[in-house]
Amino acid sequence: MAMLQSERLVRRHALDAAIILDLFGLIGAYAAGSCRDTSTSIYTVAMAGAILIYVVIHIVFFTLDHSRNKKHEDNKLEKNREVLLLLAILAATLTYQAGLTPPGGLWESDKFGHHAGFPVLQDKYPRRYKTFFYCNAASFMASVALIILLMNPNLYRPGIECSALFVCMVAGMFGLMGAYAAGSSLHLKTSIIVLILVTALALAVFGIAAYVAIRRRRKGEVGEEEVEEMAGSATAGMPNYLMLVGILAASVTYLTGLKPPGDLWRYDGNGHSAGNPVLYDMDKLRYNVFFYNNSISFIASITIIASLLGRMMCKISLTPPWPMHTIMLLNMLALLGAYAAGSARMWGTSRNVILLLFPIVGFVGLLFMFCKKEDGPEDELEVQKMDKLGDEQEEQKGEDQNSNPGCPI
Repeated sequence: MAMLQSERLVRRHALDAAIILDLFGLIGAYAAGSCRDTSTSIYTVAMAGAILIYVVIHIVFFTLDHSRNKKHEDNKLEKNREVLLLLAILAATLTYQAGLTPPGGLWESDKFGHHAGFPVLQDKYPRRYKTFFYCNAASFMASVALIILLMNPNLYRPGIECSALFVCMVAGMFGLMGAYAAGSSLHLKTSIIVLILVTALALAVFGIAAYVAIRRRRKGEVGEEEVEEMAGSATAGMPNYLMLVGILAASVTYLTGLKPPGDLWRYDGNGHSAGNPVLYDMDKLRYNVFFYNNSISFIASITIIASLLGRMMCKISLTPPWPMHTIMLLNMLALLGAYAAGSARMWGTSRNVILLLFPIVGFVGLLFMFCKKEDGPEDELEVQKMDKLGDEQEEQKGEDQNSNPGCPI
């Protein structure tokens, strides 16, 4: 805080250097605190170096012949930088906490051949723990590396233009999904079901991206003027709202999935297994309702975030917005179901929590209808004006192309 009050330090980039030093210290703290052996700590730090090297190589090879229009792209680059920085901070916060306090808890004593302070999941299910650990560590290192790169305009501008930073962020999001699938349940069958959900939604995201690419190839590349025209439309801010809601839901469901309500058993005995959720043994049906709703909400959130990142990579999206809205509606309903099941221990109380939704939705619906009734004619007139202006611009563009056939579209 004292450094922020000195303009000289700001001009000389002393704050940037201090933050970068802070981030490298964070990497060292994570590597030392999340592992119990030196070799694993070294591998963890090497991930960050590998990610930085990949981004630099990607920038060098994919921006050799790149020409940049500063007037049209500077504002968009800054907006994309803000989104990536927000996502990187989210992922770094979640994965740092999850890495230092892994799912299943830690042994509290050296009894029965265990080591105090070691993860329970590592002794119970070593392969699943390794999957969780490396997926979580990869997501954390990718996030911290992106934060470092996003502080330097000479690195993040070409990195955003050639989509290198987007690729790293999407990979970090899917690493987060892998860590959730491996660490949210100690039962193999449940983890397999979650992995199937992850795979299905990931394939859906890539399918939509391929569909957009095919349509763009058939219809031809979209010009910069058309991109700016669409960015200035009434629905241009909707992706930002979807991104913020997706980030909120992902941050809540990730940590809650790794540490479910009711806490975990600390020791083996009396028919219980250390690291297992207490709620699972006390009320299996309620735990399953919570777990699957929480998992659906988390995966839907990551899918929305990854899809919006893909939209930013493609510069423009030709797909209608209703798939995103449908996924977000599913996300919110699943989040409500997870809260109702996990916040109470009586089914009557959970039912009352869900019933609270209906009067709220009814009130919002009535308010929306009232506002729409008052603003309806003006909105319709504005839409007609925008449509007419768009048609005139398309006609003018067609005349210019006919008069200059050699110009690029």
